[in-house]
Amino acid sequence: MATAEFGRAVRRRRDRVAPADAGLPAGGRRRAAGLRREELALLAGISVDYVTRLEQGRASHPSAQVVEALARALRMPGEERAQLFQLAGLAMPGPDTVPAHIPPSVHRMLDRLAVNPVAVYDATWNLLLANPSYGALMGDPSGWRGTERNGVWRNLVGPPGRVRHTPESRARFEAALVADLRTAAVRYPADEPLKRLVAELYEHSARFAGLWDSGASGRHEAARKTIDHPDVGPVTLDCDVLTVAGSDLRIMLYTAEPGTEDAGRLAELTGRVAGPDPRRAADQDRITRR
Repeated sequence: MATAEFGRAVRRRRDRVAPADAGLPAGGRRRAAGLRREELALLAGISVDYVTRLEQGRASHPSAQVVEALARALRMPGEERAQLFQLAGLAMPGPDTVPAHIPPSVHRMLDRLAVNPVAVYDATWNLLLANPSYGALMGDPSGWRGTERNGVWRNLVGPPGRVRHTPESRARFEAALVADLRTAAVRYPADEPLKRLVAELYEHSARFAGLWDSGASGRHEAARKTIDHPDVGPVTLDCDVLTVAGSDLRIMLYTAEPGTEDAGRLAELTGRVAGPDPRRAADQDRITRR
């Protein structure tokens, strides 16, 4: 059970984190230099009311996913992150559960890529972080809830996305996603949310069930993707998926060839959401299960 000290620890850290340090513009006059509760709620993907109740010691039993999301949103160093889990009465995530922690070095790298659409996923393709440029290109993910935030679910069960596919490219992409999920299931056998995700996908998607049962294999490679944007039309970009050694994070990065019409369209989109740094978004699929 979380103690009152848990809430105080969150509040102390919130007061010390400037908006720019957390990936948000300062935005007008502020009574304090730190984050507002509304900003922390946005970054962590939980409600403002829940943040308030946690800080005031009126909420107990936060899940490990909520604690991880708060630590990630507040960019807590390793010692403070471990202490926050301890104050919540929880054990730190072990090596047999899917990592969701984004190291400070990765945050710093992403800060320098803010003009490009960037999203960070865990090993099961749950969205952990997306910057405003990514939202402008692919649609704002802050309203996505539950399994909507999982890339495998969105591509196999959810509504059509903006990325254009041929039947062949879609088949390869889906096979690679399912292969990734199978690899994660083997690597992280104790991860209960992963087990539930596989069961729900198996129940709701015949395509997933067929690929899963067949032991489908595939891998993600750098590719040219065309995004059909409702405002600026088709934008063709290079999409690279980078991995972070030792953490199993996947960084999806979109870039345009300089001097092209696509570069101009991307600049138009990203100019609408210009800000100093990425905006953080936690994995709502796990956070809402508190």
